[in-house]
Amino acid sequence: MILYLHGFRSAPASHKASRLRQFMEERGLGSQFWCEQLPVSAFGSMTIIEERIARCDTPPTLIGSSLGGYYATWLAEKYDLKAVLVNPSVLSYVSLEPYLGEQTNMYNGESFVLTPAHLDEFRAIEVKRISRPERYWLMVETGDEVLDYRHAVEKYAGARQTVLEGGDHSFTRWDDYLEQVIEFAGVRS
Repeated sequence: MILYLHGFRSAPASHKASRLRQFMEERGLGSQFWCEQLPVSAFGSMTIIEERIARCDTPPTLIGSSLGGYYATWLAEKYDLKAVLVNPSVLSYVSLEPYLGEQTNMYNGESFVLTPAHLDEFRAIEVKRISRPERYWLMVETGDEVLDYRHAVEKYAGARQTVLEGGDHSFTRWDDYLEQVIEFAGVRS
């Protein structure tokens, strides 16, 4: 089972989530893909994701993009799960501070407000140091205009790392890695 965790202001309709869903459906693996709209609250998001983890027959693999990578790290540490982190946020309570106030979801157009209390929730689930690098696969592009990829490379030292020159925060070469992501997750029909 793959649980895909989207980023801030993103949604299950994002390119990466949609392409992975489609790729898995084409291979008869659609029932092993999960992605839901997560709220702005880290605690609210954890409740939804942890409820889904509890319903899995076998340990799922987490795929987290940006803020979703921050969430995936906390959950991977808590539940001893594998995680693919795509241009992940390393210090969400710092990187999202400039976004305090009203925001709009890029995919569904819904408005929401990011508050200092939300930043406190991000701070509360920070993983200062990963315990088992072998459970992670970090995927970053050096042209990420939102987050400095070097912070992730440093935080996930010892993990499998795919560092690609150029690109941007969307991880432009996502489609090139879909088969490998499914293999890493161990998903089979």
